[in-house]
Amino acid sequence: MRRLPRALLLLRLALLVAEGAPEALVSAPRSLVWGPGLQAAVVLPVRYFYLQAVNSEGQNFTRAPPGQTPFKVVVKSLSPKELVRIHVPKPLDRNDGTFLMRYRMYETANEGLKIEVLYGDEHVAQSPYILKGPVYHEYCECPENPQAWQKTLSCPTKEPQITKDFASFPSINLQQMLNEVPKRFGDERGAVVHYTIVNNHIYRRSLGKYTDFKMFSDEILLSLTRKVLLPDLEFYVNLGDWPLEHRKVNGTPSPIPIISWCGSLDSRDIVLPTYDITHSTLEAMRGVTNDLLSIQGNTGPSWINKTERAFFRGRDSREERLQLVQLSKKNPQLLDAGITGYFFFQEKEKELGKAKLMGFFDFFKENDEEAKKIAKEGQLMARDLLQPHRLYCYYYQVLQKYAERQSSKPEVRDGMELVPQPEDSTAICQCHREKPSREEL
Repeated sequence: MRRLPRALLLLRLALLVAEGAPEALVSAPRSLVWGPGLQAAVVLPVRYFYLQAVNSEGQNFTRAPPGQTPFKVVVKSLSPKELVRIHVPKPLDRNDGTFLMRYRMYETANEGLKIEVLYGDEHVAQSPYILKGPVYHEYCECPENPQAWQKTLSCPTKEPQITKDFASFPSINLQQMLNEVPKRFGDERGAVVHYTIVNNHIYRRSLGKYTDFKMFSDEILLSLTRKVLLPDLEFYVNLGDWPLEHRKVNGTPSPIPIISWCGSLDSRDIVLPTYDITHSTLEAMRGVTNDLLSIQGNTGPSWINKTERAFFRGRDSREERLQLVQLSKKNPQLLDAGITGYFFFQEKEKELGKAKLMGFFDFFKENDEEAKKIAKEGQLMARDLLQPHRLYCYYYQVLQKYAERQSSKPEVRDGMELVPQPEDSTAICQCHREKPSREEL
């Protein structure tokens, strides 16, 4: 019998090590599956859940498991007689041993859903998961009692930022707001929208010239009212990129509560998650390519392959951004700045050029252990705080806090129009909930 040369034996051993020892293989039964997408009552535009790959020794993988066997998710109606349109993309590898599973429903599953999570042909963890119906899709109007809804979403009982924002406003005088806001912020360059919500219906009027972005505040409010019964309230939303209220807390006159997508240390605006986050959440897996879920599968290059250069991308919302691009052209070795879209300074596009969008993490590449730790902790915090269901919790809690402080009854004012729910004749649903009385709210 001919013996293999020593060098060849060592090569074969190295290949075996590279392929991974038996204990490094994924154990489907030991792997973990969890998240809001496994609960029928958690209604979101895109439902999602997570998977942690675990080996046969019970150890979590900290990067993608070796081998070519993929995880797979199958989502289908519980009843073979009920056909439901559901989009289920491939799992997203988050490059840390975990995977993000997503699915978007375009119709309500009255009988329920069956979710199979597979590794090869083997069921993972407690798969298959049964979601008893009805399982509503995003555009089904079926609002729930606020207490039950918050419990279902596991909304936090307190949000420190909300408490801080409302500390300046122990009470809210709606008549004062009605008299003052149009005069102070409703001029030609204004970007304020006046909303009233009564009986879970939304009414609004525009104050100022630049209010096209009301489509973004409209859509998240409409989405909320499809899911939960909102309190009656009357409020003002700043659609601009700069906070409006700069009066001192103990000053005369006192500050008024403007709801904004932005804030600062010297302003009193009540801050909500910005429109690009809410819009991408609503349109995920449909109208947008980058959202808080999909980017988790695009973590960029490894930490050691970073470029040591300052970086900026954004639209032309302020002139200082254009100056930043000019600095970049003069000092390209130090700064990479570009405008991704022109609206306010369209005449500058030919001079400064238009930059392509870049992945969220492509810029974060400085090889420093402390910065690496900060980046990882920031990533984990963002994954927790910026989950879609947490955005809905935050929006609701801001509106609830505001409503509690109103000193008079909200009214549908002259000039306001109803903001209707979007029509979707192909995905009609029947709400099973009985509408509670206002006293129950």
